[in-house]
Amino acid sequence: MNTGTLAGPALTPATIVAFLADIFARRGGEEYLGEPVTMSEHMLQAAQCAEHAGQPAAVVVAALLHDIGHFTSEFGTYAPDDTEDRHHEDAGGDLLAPLFPPRVVDCVRHHVAAKRYLCAIRPEYFNKLSPASVHTLSLQGGPMSPDEVAAFERNPYLRDIVKVRVYDEAGKHADLATPPFAYYATMVQRVVDAYCGRPAQRAG
Repeated sequence: MNTGTLAGPALTPATIVAFLADIFARRGGEEYLGEPVTMSEHMLQAAQCAEHAGQPAAVVVAALLHDIGHFTSEFGTYAPDDTEDRHHEDAGGDLLAPLFPPRVVDCVRHHVAAKRYLCAIRPEYFNKLSPASVHTLSLQGGPMSPDEVAAFERNPYLRDIVKVRVYDEAGKHADLATPPFAYYATMVQRVVDAYCGRPAQRAG
């Protein structure tokens, strides 16, 4: 995906955080897949879960941005009556890949596959899914086959991908207070700068 098609000029390490902040501000209040939270509430809750679990910045940022592809997919946003998958995970991964490390990108790109993976290796995980997540699972191919499980387990970031999936499923609580996107902005910028070799910007 050419990020220039999403926001005019191509996104850079200097502009990506403002671009993401704008998405959260303009569209974060949209309904999240029929869940009792908005899109921004869901992603912020997932990030908060990762932070409270003591995860490194890359995993917290991946949890924060795991569903950003809902806003950038060429197939549009999800609707509860969808009969085909909209591949938001690929849209999110494509958006982030030029500026974020593979650890973050893979967590975003494979968080849907991780649901299929967990339902295959831990059948009880299915019982933890919300009704909307069960519906999307059916669109996304259902639990993985043994061959798919074996291939998925070769990803070097498997453990982090699974963690982000768990935080994703946990981030669906109505009225749970979280910090705003601005709280995580500096962390997001640090992750981008470290990957892109850009000197960290000092306040003042």
